[in-house]
Amino acid sequence: MSKRDYYEVLGVSKNATADEIKKAYRQKAIEFHPDKNPDDKAAEEKFKEAAEAYEVLSDNQKRQRYDQFGHAGMNGGAGGFGGGGMSMEDIFSQFGDIFGGHFGSFGGFSSFGDFGFGGGSRRGARVRKGSDLRVRVKLTLAEIAKGVEKKIKVKKYVPCQHCNATGAAHGSEPVTCNTCKGSGRVTRVQNTILGQMQTQSECPTCQGEGTIIQDKCTYCNGEGILRAEEVININIPAGVMEGMQLSMSGKGNAARRGGVNGDLLILIEEEKHPELIRDENDLIYNLLISVPTATLGGSVEVPTVDGKVKVNIAAGTQPGKVLRLRGKGLPSVNRYGTGDMLINIGVYIPEKLTGEEKAIMEKLAKSNHVQPNVSASKDFFSRFRNMFE
Repeated sequence: MSKRDYYEVLGVSKNATADEIKKAYRQKAIEFHPDKNPDDKAAEEKFKEAAEAYEVLSDNQKRQRYDQFGHAGMNGGAGGFGGGGMSMEDIFSQFGDIFGGHFGSFGGFSSFGDFGFGGGSRRGARVRKGSDLRVRVKLTLAEIAKGVEKKIKVKKYVPCQHCNATGAAHGSEPVTCNTCKGSGRVTRVQNTILGQMQTQSECPTCQGEGTIIQDKCTYCNGEGILRAEEVININIPAGVMEGMQLSMSGKGNAARRGGVNGDLLILIEEEKHPELIRDENDLIYNLLISVPTATLGGSVEVPTVDGKVKVNIAAGTQPGKVLRLRGKGLPSVNRYGTGDMLINIGVYIPEKLTGEEKAIMEKLAKSNHVQPNVSASKDFFSRFRNMFE
């Protein structure tokens, strides 16, 4: 099933401000929250859909990419890429920014204390996220036309196998932080003129993790990650273009001590074709033919992304004429069709002639048939004028 437009999901216009998007997501999150709609799969899917839409539209770079390329710009139109696939934990981790409170643990409208859905606002131990990894991938026009699978080798942080990414030495385990009792948060009560005010912040002892490592793994020095090389398969959809950025969720750097992996961001670069010029989804080829071919007509070979094809040149073809080969361009990344190939005709005028060739041309010059007539002159000036309008 095709994805709905993110703006439609949140019920906002495409020129909506960041505040309008945030407000719309807040309303959707409350409306479709799983605790408000128990055992309702449709509501749960809408809850996830709204979270995915907000994740993209609340990020300026992701939003710009989405506005330009649609869903394909976010997920590449192929398996493994994605703005989708968010877990419920990922979604709830956004709530602190949306609702202004300390949201967190998965599980209830107890998180919605300020909205009439229950108790206090509490957050569990912080889940770390690994940093994103950026790579550049060069593609030929032929690869862009068909889509391609690439294998790339990257140096990245991966989970330490010696301690199972816990950071603790073999035979030992992280211990619960005594300061926060494993919650990752500390509560402070302050007396103000309005009464007591309670605030929560990250535990300074365990940095929000809820546990402390006393006996560190000697391989990763307690970090739970190591630097290593990894080969990653990237499925790049047809129709991508220079500057487009795709993302693969969870393929970036591993997080310290068993957190959530970052994403792999793939920046597309196009290799210049020696003969073809790209114009959006159309391809342009400048064909130079001889005077006899333009006059008498004939058949010539031209390159395409699929190989060479023959095109017929009609007798009397004029310089500047454009031939169109429908469907011989590049596919749209959003699968809205395929571009055309445009062949711009130019006529080569010989610069040097032998005596015999010169005599032939002088003889032709006396013929009325080689002189431009009124109709040809009007057509020429009309095309020339249209170039500047």
